[in-house]
Amino acid sequence: DNPHATSIEEIFKILKTTPNGLSDKEAKKRLEQYGPNELITAKKISPLKILLGQFKDVLVIILLIATVVSMLIGEILDATVIIAIVFACVILGFTQEYRAEKALEALKKLAAPTARVLRDGKIIEIPAREVVPGDIILIEAGDRIPADARLIEAVNLQVDEAVLTGESMPVPKNTDTLPEAKIPVADRKNMVFMGTHATYGRGKAVVTATGMATEFGKIAGMLQYVEEEKTPLQERLEHVGKWLGILSLVVCSAVAVLGIFRGHTLLEMFIWGVSLAVAAVPEALPAVVTISLAVGVQRMVKRNAIVRKLYAVETLGCVNVICSDKTGTITKNEMTVREIYVNDKVIKVTGSGFDTKGEFYDGNAKINPQNIDGLSLVLRIGALCNNAQLETKSKKVTLVGDPTEIALLISAVKAGINLKELSKTYPRIREFPFDSIRKRMTTIHMTPEGDKIAYVKGAPEVILQLCSHIYLNGKVKELTEEKRRQLLEIVQEMASRALRVLAMAYKKLDETEEYIIENIEKNLIFVGLQGMIDPPREEVIPAMKLCKDAGIKVVMITGDHKLTAIAVAKEIGLLEKESEDKHVLTGAELDEISDEELEKIVDNISVYARVSPEHKVRIVNALKKKGYVVAMTGDGVNDAPA
Repeated sequence: DNPHATSIEEIFKILKTTPNGLSDKEAKKRLEQYGPNELITAKKISPLKILLGQFKDVLVIILLIATVVSMLIGEILDATVIIAIVFACVILGFTQEYRAEKALEALKKLAAPTARVLRDGKIIEIPAREVVPGDIILIEAGDRIPADARLIEAVNLQVDEAVLTGESMPVPKNTDTLPEAKIPVADRKNMVFMGTHATYGRGKAVVTATGMATEFGKIAGMLQYVEEEKTPLQERLEHVGKWLGILSLVVCSAVAVLGIFRGHTLLEMFIWGVSLAVAAVPEALPAVVTISLAVGVQRMVKRNAIVRKLYAVETLGCVNVICSDKTGTITKNEMTVREIYVNDKVIKVTGSGFDTKGEFYDGNAKINPQNIDGLSLVLRIGALCNNAQLETKSKKVTLVGDPTEIALLISAVKAGINLKELSKTYPRIREFPFDSIRKRMTTIHMTPEGDKIAYVKGAPEVILQLCSHIYLNGKVKELTEEKRRQLLEIVQEMASRALRVLAMAYKKLDETEEYIIENIEKNLIFVGLQGMIDPPREEVIPAMKLCKDAGIKVVMITGDHKLTAIAVAKEIGLLEKESEDKHVLTGAELDEISDEELEKIVDNISVYARVSPEHKVRIVNALKKKGYVVAMTGDGVNDAPA
């Protein structure tokens, strides 16, 4: 139940497996026992079901009754007109919804993934659906994780879990047994999860859950119990339809009774009453509603939005609260360097996501970074001490690697640095890769003059301890303890704005110096800092203003850290710059309060951080109970149940 809190030896015993993996025979047996490693999807909606669904409308039912009655009393023309209106509505509604279902099916057709596993001690590649509990999976940078698994080996392994947890940064992984069983998914550093993908390093893991038993599967399971509710328009039309039916019957009965009292025959008054009932029904109303909604759907199509149900268009018009995920929705899920500290100054960098266009500003003055000694050196270190790749083919940029390293490449490209030329000018001759213990990476290069130089990047507190000098305005000076303390304060200040900060340093090497890591990574020269964040999309701030003007409250719900959520919320205007924490709630705080207590405070909360999919459902339900019409938007599977 809690593999993250179980030792590796114990896991092997429980799952009856070994470091060499399962045998083919045992794997086949387990595949029969546990079933294929895939999510059970809800049954497809058949065209017949979509068609019959069009006849559920109260007004359509009344019109069908009116048609039958008109035919019985000989009013064939009336019956023909009414049935024509009904079928026009039905065909229009069916066509629209059937097209939407087909479009969604096309979106879901993705390539079937594969997984590399150890079977009988040999590495083989199998379809991901054939992975079973007890399998040993091999993970490398770029791999999509096929199932939930407990790590038994991790070499600088980092995994992007944004789709599952909303965490904007790749998570460093290890094999240490965690002390507590009750730990959020986002904090289970010794586990990897189905649907996430490795961005750096490599690892081995023993599969602990497949298919619907995975964290991904649990979310898919939650989706299957979501009840479909009537939209506000459907409820109103149903209400109108019922009252029209009741009033028509009352009035027609009264007219018929009065006619009989005045001496008319029973048959004559029955025909009169039925004719009046048919006349009272607004035959054109369903047609007007359906056509209006279809026009709305067509407008949405022009904006690349697929609308499954016609009535959903009108419901969007009633929305007064939008709950939005952060990572990948409000932001691009693309790290971007925003600030560079060099020469005792903070240089601002513009641009969004992985876009290679951007400017550098010293205060309000635009600058050319290649003309500033320390700044060009910081950018060079970030670009060379780096394993990410950026290629431009026919104006299309292809990026491969860790998002943090990609951000460093992008900042260099923004400054006009040609990465291919830079690599040729400073060829790499040795690398000491990043690891979670050293918290740094070092590469050794030849300079154009034929000298050897080491470039180092890493956690600022670690790099500063290894530095004896600082590069300031083109000169190398001694790094005093006072200066080191000042630099750590600047790091803290940048981190408080939710920036991920990396320090850059270098060291000139002697021709005869051996490549011993301890010797190379000491007495370094500190150059500067690069601070990055997953920034908001450019179109978010105007969209926020539009929502505010329309009277729609926007709420940010994210699995990311509180500090990051607050920084992004302030940038997009969701929180005031000096806002207190009273408008922010975390998942841990949500667990401490009941649904009733949440309902009392839900109006005042604008940001929810470090929350799970279950928390998101609770928040949406609390808002609905307060009478709000709520929309939920997000790009991750963790947003789907809400």
